[in-house]
Amino acid sequence: MTVSERAHELATAAAQAAADKKAQDIVIIDVSDQLAITDAFLLAAAPNERQVLAIVDAIEERLLELPEKAKPVRREGERAGRWVLLDYVDIVVHVQHTEEREFYALDRLWKDCPQVPFEDRDLADSAAGTASAE
Repeated sequence: MTVSERAHELATAAAQAAADKKAQDIVIIDVSDQLAITDAFLLAAAPNERQVLAIVDAIEERLLELPEKAKPVRREGERAGRWVLLDYVDIVVHVQHTEEREFYALDRLWKDCPQVPFEDRDLADSAAGTASAE
């Protein structure tokens, strides 16, 4: 089994929202073969608590703007701002402080699962602009 269309839509929209807020190390992991409770994890990091919370807010806003709006069914960790988990059922979003991201290394724990490709559209646009200027 692979990530559902809905999970892919949510994950890529959330990843782009995180990228727009300068999140680091954005990764989408397809956990659909390993877990029955969700299809994908989105992992993102930020260097401070304020930015973690800004990324979380941006993700929530972006997913509410989708044609088929998405609201998290569960939210954890927001008070401390070091690791916020947003559970959208189809995807689970983990926005972590850089230190927590390195310590818990969720990427390493789920390394046997395939990653879903994600490319920040702003980086793609600037790369296309650079290529056309040459």
